[in-house]
Amino acid sequence: MPKREAVALGIAAVALTVVLPVCNLLPASSPLAVSNFTLNLFGKFLTYAILALGLDLLWGYAGVLSLGHGVFFGLGAYAMGMHLMLEIGSKSVYQSALPDFMVWNQVTALPLFWKPFHSGAFTLLAIVLVPGLFGLAFGYLAFRSRIRGVYFSIITQALALSAWLVFNRNEMNLGGTNGLADFKTAFGFPLNHVGTQRALYVVTAVTLVAAYLLCRWITLTRAGKVLVAIRDSETRVLFSGYSPAAYKLFVFVVSAVLAGVAGALYAPQVGIITPAKIGVLPSIEMVVWVAAGGRGTLYGAVLGAFGVNWIQSWLTTSYPDFWLLFLGGLFMGAVLFFPDGVVGALGRLTARARRLLTRTGEPGSPGDRPRVALDSSRARRPGVLDRASGAGPQLSQATLGVMRPPSSEQ
Repeated sequence: MPKREAVALGIAAVALTVVLPVCNLLPASSPLAVSNFTLNLFGKFLTYAILALGLDLLWGYAGVLSLGHGVFFGLGAYAMGMHLMLEIGSKSVYQSALPDFMVWNQVTALPLFWKPFHSGAFTLLAIVLVPGLFGLAFGYLAFRSRIRGVYFSIITQALALSAWLVFNRNEMNLGGTNGLADFKTAFGFPLNHVGTQRALYVVTAVTLVAAYLLCRWITLTRAGKVLVAIRDSETRVLFSGYSPAAYKLFVFVVSAVLAGVAGALYAPQVGIITPAKIGVLPSIEMVVWVAAGGRGTLYGAVLGAFGVNWIQSWLTTSYPDFWLLFLGGLFMGAVLFFPDGVVGALGRLTARARRLLTRTGEPGSPGDRPRVALDSSRARRPGVLDRASGAGPQLSQATLGVMRPPSSEQ
């Protein structure tokens, strides 16, 4: 990891895990005080950022665009929600061991697939395994059939629509259109207590930092380099002896697991999970977060998740009729004018300003003239494909490179 990125990550981690919770402890009269509402809102944004990291790893690095990640988010959220509903017990409105919506629907016994969620350990395991195994099965069938590009995106969108229809049915015993709500406790801790909400926020922030480190580590490994090569030229990687399907399946499963973990952290903080978070529109919104922030950077996805949802929170409160128009315009603008997102645009502007500030001498002076270097250490046989980077045929005996002085590269 570059030193600058490591420093920025450390500062962000301290700010999210320490500074904000401490500011939440300050009295409301303090200018640095963070309200409970704001902390809870940031906690929700953090869960979105975890999901965006996985989606950026899949789309930004492997070039696989999924329009159905809301399904994996929902699977993790429903797994957590089922455990929280069973924790309510006789404290429910109908004072029954069954969840209220089951009593309302005249269900007389707890469905078999609900029973394991009495266990907190099983719930934590299901949060990881259910989205992961579902992603493994779906990805295996799709990638083995060599479905890619826009066809894969359409299939994942159909998956999101199908899941939304299934979860809306009362026969599934998952709350139907109303979903799962009215959670009382989380692993024995009351959710209406400020300390519990603060602890959930800290756990979410730590999970985000861990997810970022995991994704960054993957991108720095050989597998990460192969993923980038697949994004740039999958056919070339295939003829190099690698299996693109295996690498894409791996990153798809990792992305699905991160989405499931994000959903599990979302449910207790928001207090409700419905099929509305699983459908086509939420899945497209998730793609917009990554596109607006800057795909292929990881931190761009995090910033995009924060920024877009912060604007959504403001617009849906002040101008609710304009939110969808803004969302569509943002996605079109990112695709047409800022293909690298806000982070990419700022990076280009910063690099241009740095070149202007550090340029020495007049244009055409000896210090600005490119020089030719002969690097015999990088000699390759003609036509040989670099397995690690996916580079194309190289010159035999030498590599001819055009280099500029360090001052003009900065």
